[in-house]
This record gives sequence, structure tokens and C-alpha cells, in this order.
Amino acid sequence: MSSSSSAAVGKHLERPGVSTFSKLFPSSRWRTLLFCLLLTVAVLISYNPLTHNGFINYDDDGYITDNPHVKAGLTWPTVKWAFTTHEQANWHPLTWLSHALDCELFGLKPAGHHYVSVWLHAANAVLLFLLLQSATGFRWRSLMVAALFALHPINVESVAWAAERKNVLSMLFFLLALYAYGWYARGPDVRRYAAVAFCFALALLSKPQVITFPLLLCLWDYWPLCRINAPMGSQVESGPAAQGGNVSRWWSGWLVLEKVPLLLLSAASALVTMKAQKAGGAVKTLSQYSPLLRLETAVISYVGYLGKAFWPAKLVALYPHPTRLYPGWRVGASVLLLLLVTAVVLRAHERRYLAVGWFWFLGSLVPMIGLVQVGHQAMADRYAYIPFIGLFLMLTWLVADWAKAHRISATWLAIPAVSCLLALGILTYRQVGYWHDVESFWLRTLALTQDNYVAQDMLGDFLNSQGRTDEAAAHFRAALAVRSDDLMANLNLAKYEYGRRNLPAAIEHYEMVSRDAAKVANAGGVFLHASACFHLGSIYRQMGDTTKAKQYLGLALQLEPDQPVTMIELGLTAQKAGDLPEAVRQYSHAMEVQSTDVGCLLLAHALQQQGRSAEATAMFERAARLSTNLPEAQKAAQSFLSGK
Repeated sequence: MSSSSSAAVGKHLERPGVSTFSKLFPSSRWRTLLFCLLLTVAVLISYNPLTHNGFINYDDDGYITDNPHVKAGLTWPTVKWAFTTHEQANWHPLTWLSHALDCELFGLKPAGHHYVSVWLHAANAVLLFLLLQSATGFRWRSLMVAALFALHPINVESVAWAAERKNVLSMLFFLLALYAYGWYARGPDVRRYAAVAFCFALALLSKPQVITFPLLLCLWDYWPLCRINAPMGSQVESGPAAQGGNVSRWWSGWLVLEKVPLLLLSAASALVTMKAQKAGGAVKTLSQYSPLLRLETAVISYVGYLGKAFWPAKLVALYPHPTRLYPGWRVGASVLLLLLVTAVVLRAHERRYLAVGWFWFLGSLVPMIGLVQVGHQAMADRYAYIPFIGLFLMLTWLVADWAKAHRISATWLAIPAVSCLLALGILTYRQVGYWHDVESFWLRTLALTQDNYVAQDMLGDFLNSQGRTDEAAAHFRAALAVRSDDLMANLNLAKYEYGRRNLPAAIEHYEMVSRDAAKVANAGGVFLHASACFHLGSIYRQMGDTTKAKQYLGLALQLEPDQPVTMIELGLTAQKAGDLPEAVRQYSHAMEVQSTDVGCLLLAHALQQQGRSAEATAMFERAARLSTNLPEAQKAAQSFLSGK
């Protein structure tokens, strides 16, 4: 049977040798339901350790634990925020709403958040099985592809990482859109096309990784739908494609035109995404990664993904992007391999699934392959979530056709297939455990990668939060040994040195951050610049250099207006210089923005020095009402006034 003919495969639904199974489940509907249940159970078992995992300090804080809008739950203000924010350098309102709903249901208990992602992954596996079975007519092959997708450990990152909800959610709507397209192809009309566009739009609102969907539909038209150059006996035999040369050309033109509205959705999503990523500072400049380095990394990464598809070892959350060009032999070998596979699949005309699977893999990876570099990674496991479907499809259909040609029984074919799935399930079970807690997660990442300054920063940040400051400083220094201009490491080391009262070293690191962050024209750069200026102003105030203190604190307030802590520092600087009216003005403004017991005590003290006793008394009383520990607040205020 020709693999490009999808209308004639119905009679091949059951392979010889599975008659016992057919007798046990004579109904096609019951067999389909059983396979759906098996896929769901396999996912739940493989990902069961996830219920014991916590959140990690890699985007989970920005997406969930430290995000006030998400923590507020599914409220109307959160809905409005979700559709207007570019937070985390992305625009994906449905993802934000999904996280908000989790907080509404589970609060900040990580098990609930994680299990929703597990169920979404299980739903995706089931949908993939139903989609392939519907489009090709092959039940067992479709089951194998879906099982590979469900159990392959490279997908653990998309499921176990709470912040990657966007991946599994967008995949759900992506598969629904593809399923709707099959429905549309069987009887094109506006209503069915609207269903395709609607599901695709929901996928884009979850994560823009699916922007290649309209182009993937062209592959789907070629096989398994066979709407392009369909051979005799195909499902379009009686349609326009079978009516003669001129009509065939018209039909081919229509197949392109019908994708235009979907391409417009993709273009709009790409523009919004680029705007959000540039605003968040995620897009790297050509000075950071040259065009040649990006091309080389893309080629190497394609081969790297192929390697992880067949040998999923040393999977980590961040594979650092290189800063130097690769050896020429490695680039040449990678290009040769990709060209060789492309030539083979193009020559296999009778096996359309090879070309479809291969170009599905290559094409769906284009937005994430690094030609437009976003983030610090050369490649990422989460980017394989959609592309690997093409590889799984190629492998499964090729092995099944080979087994059929060599008359290998289904039993003998089932043994290696089940063994492979069991091995993948065990690897996935273990891989989920690596996401258990922050410290072990980053320690493993550092053990399996080289020059990973981001992992050093993240582990140091966690250790800092646990009060293990000396250990944290060692990791920040290790990050700087890899990249001396690492702003986060410099900022954290400055804080460490300040805590040890090593003010010259702290000033050196803060000044470096202030100087380099000023060149970064995005929200992240502004935050780092303001933070460095604030701390420099505070240090110079304590050192008695009021001129430099006012200069840096004024710049910090200019970068981030209405920051009460900066206003209080300016008030302390003015008070130390004897400018009581300015001190009162800054303290008063700070208390208008956010009243605190210490702030009120500082304002009361300045008012008392001015001779405004009644106002000072009122402010003392206000501090007493606000404070839960007034003696401690008075001690803190006195410490500020003494210059400590």
C-alpha cells in the first residue's frame, strides 16, 4: 500500500497477529478508548514524582510565586492585566490566566500547579493519537507516535517546569487546530475554517512558538491528507485536484490562499512577541552573538536535537550559548548530515511521511533555533515539544513499513517497541526527580554543562536567600570568571561585600553595574541601573560624601520614580547636610507613597528638629499605630540617623 494514500488504509487498521486483541475488544471505539486510557495512565505514572516537587527560582518566581497579579487569582483586574502586559518579555494572556486559575484553586501549593501541567501533557498525548489515527487510518502506528511523545524525557522540561505551562497549553490548542483542519479538509466551508482559526488563535495566545502552524498545514496537505498532487485512490480523487491540469493548478493555488488568514495571525503574533521580548531585554544584539555564530549554533543545535531524540542523556534546563565560533570540522559535519538526510527523504517519493516528518522537525524549530537569539541558551529541551513529533512519525512509519516488507509479525515488532517505551518511561521518571528542588536542580545543571554562568547566578541567588552568603559569593565569582560583565553576579557580589563592610569592593561592583546597565535599553537594564545607583547613594551617605550620595540617589529616583526607600535615603542625606526642609519634603513624600513605622519616626525626628513639635507628636503617634514592634522601629530609625 502506498503510504501517500490515506483513503485506502482503512482495511489495514488491524495488522496480522493482533487477532486475540481484536477478539477481546471487537469494537473500534472501545479499542480507541482503551488506547487513550493507556496513554493517560502512562503519563500519570511517569510523571508521578512531580507531585513532590517544589517551584524553582528560574522564572517560577516571576510567573507565579512573586507575581502579585497571578497570586490574586482569576479576578477581573488580573484578566485585564494578562491581555495588556509584556511581563517576562512575552505576550501570552491565556498562559497568565491559566496560572491565575491555578492560584485560585491551589494557592501557592506547587503540587496542584504541577499536576495541571501533567494532565495537559496527557491530554496532548491523547489528542495526538486521535489526530494521527483520524488522518492516517493507522491505529497502532498512531499510538506509538503518541506514546513516544508522552514518555520521551526531553518533554519533562515542558511539564515539570511550572513556568513552562505556556508550552503544554499552546500545544493543546495547536493539536485542536490541526484536528479542526482535518475536519475542514473533508468538507471545506467557512464554519470549519473559523474553527481552525479560532483554535490557532488560542494557541498563539498561549505561546507564540506555534507561529509556523500555517506552513505545517502545507506539509499536512501533502501527507497524510494528500490534498497536494494526490495519487489515484486518494481522498481527493473526486475533488478539484482530480479534474485536469488547469483545475489542479487552481486547486494548488487555493491551498496556498486558504492559509493566508492564518499567516496573518502568525505575523501579528510575531510582531507583538518581538516587541515584548525587546522591551524585556530578551533579544540579544549582533554584538553579543554575531550572525555567523548564530548560523553555526543553529546548525549544531539541529544535530544536537537529533542526538537527544535518539539518546536522551544529560538533559538540563540551560545549554549555554557559546561566545566563540565552533571548530570548522564540527560545523561541516553537521551541515553534511542535515543535507544527507534531506536528500534521502526527498528521494523517497513513495514514502511521503519521511519528507513531512523531516521538514516538520526542521520547520517548526526555526522560530527557536537562535537566528533571532532570545535568552542565553544555544538550545532548550522545551523547544522540542512540537518538532519531535515529526521525528517520532518518521521513525514509527519507517519501522512499520520495513517490518511489513520483511513480513515480521506484530508480536516481534511489539517486543522492541514496548521495551523502548519502558526505557523512556523510566528515564522520564528519573528526569522528573531532577526538578525536585532548587539546589539539586542547579548543581546537576552545573555538573553537566560548562561555562554556565547563568546556573552559577541562579544557584548563588538561592544560597543567598538561605543565608549561605559565603557559598553564594563563590558561585557569583565563578559566574564572573566565565563572563566578567555579568550584571547579576556583580550586583550580588556588591551586596555581599557591603554586608562585610568592604565598601571599596562594593563600590567597584556597583559602579560597574551602573555603568553597563545604563547601556541596556529595557526594563531589566533600568532596574539594575536604579538598584546600583540606590546602593551607591546609600554607601556614599554613610561615608559622609553627601554630594555623591545626592547624585546617585537622584538618578535612582529619576530611573524609578516614587520609590519610598530612595526618598528616605535622600531625606537622610539632606538631614545629614543640615537641609531640614528638604529632609522633611522627602520623608513626607515617601510616607504619602507608603507609610511605615520607621519612615514616620524619621519624619517626626526631622519635624522636631525644625521646631514643629505638634506635627512631630502626631507623626510619633502615627508610627506607634503602624508599628508591631515600636522599640525595634525606633532602634532602626536611630541607626539610620547615626549614619549606619
